[in-house]
Amino acid sequence: MKTKQKSILAVLSAFACMVVALSYFYASRAYLAWSQKPLGPVLESPTPRQLPATWTVPPSTPISTITLAPTLSFETSTPSIVPLCYGLPPMTILAIGTDQRSDEYQYGRADAIRVIRADYISRRISVLEFPRDLWVEIPEIDDNLEQDHGKLNTAYFYGNPGLHYWDHPSEGPGLLARTLELNFGVKVDHYVAVSMDVFVDLVDVLGGIDITLAEEVDGRTPSDRSKRLYFPAGDLHLDGEQALTLGRIRNVSVFSRAKHQNLVMCAVRKKMENPEAIMRMPQIIASFKEHIQTDLSPEQISQLACLGTSIPRNSILFANFPRELFKPGKVYDRALKQDVFIWEADFDEMTYYVERFNTGNWPQPSAPAETDSGVSDCE
Repeated sequence: MKTKQKSILAVLSAFACMVVALSYFYASRAYLAWSQKPLGPVLESPTPRQLPATWTVPPSTPISTITLAPTLSFETSTPSIVPLCYGLPPMTILAIGTDQRSDEYQYGRADAIRVIRADYISRRISVLEFPRDLWVEIPEIDDNLEQDHGKLNTAYFYGNPGLHYWDHPSEGPGLLARTLELNFGVKVDHYVAVSMDVFVDLVDVLGGIDITLAEEVDGRTPSDRSKRLYFPAGDLHLDGEQALTLGRIRNVSVFSRAKHQNLVMCAVRKKMENPEAIMRMPQIIASFKEHIQTDLSPEQISQLACLGTSIPRNSILFANFPRELFKPGKVYDRALKQDVFIWEADFDEMTYYVERFNTGNWPQPSAPAETDSGVSDCE
């Protein structure tokens, strides 16, 4: 090869390397921008906290609180690994299971309401259930309904675009978040709402879930004796439709219903521990992002998945308010023009528990259940 040809080849090689480097640089920037962009409109209030783009050790974190992998030995070159979801600020998410059989989210009520606190420092996830039949003050609705109260689950219904009661882009999740803050002082950073169809599809994509029932659950009624409503005690494998049915059975107490829903959530989490599911997380996010309401970014979803699958099962805590705070009652609903069932409750006492939840002081895994507060975990 002549000197001139070598020179030309060297220039072309250098140019090709430069093109590859620039392509990688801009592709990386584009991916970073995409991964940090919320998948939906952010909440109006309170202002969401922004998570850092990459993991860093907080300057104020004492080194003694950090749990490291085993130290290096001279016989191996494998470095110590700390999960990338360690050390981030705590994040609170409003999780809503809507009874709408559609992913358009025009209407539908909040069939399940959970507030989730992800603590990346203490490496714990706490889940607090709110009964949907609480009679609460709902902002923004009095001009349309001539009343400023309604059931908690209707705050989501009134906020979504089908009724045009509230014009903020965060729609039903945003109005429900404001309602929880107004009545109980709940501080929500982000939200995610999932319709029944999307939940069914998600469980099916994971290959179903496995649960163990301590006793049978019989949801059959005099008018519906379908076998699909009966779940025998013991080990069960459920597909998406079966998991949804178990979580929605109504002819049990509201507390038993919440327990069944928690069982399903724990089973989904356990299935996510499967390496195959972890590897498929980007595809799962991509396939469902157009069918859920959320202001989480893909990066934040990955961080939550990292935390949820890297902590012990007994570090995922479920809490219910003490049962003695609630008693059944009725109230006249002007919108429905009839008396409706509600849970009467001591809101001041509920706010006390919420304040402790907001700061990570309740529930605690090592503390006994306080006045039958219903603390449990995924073990």
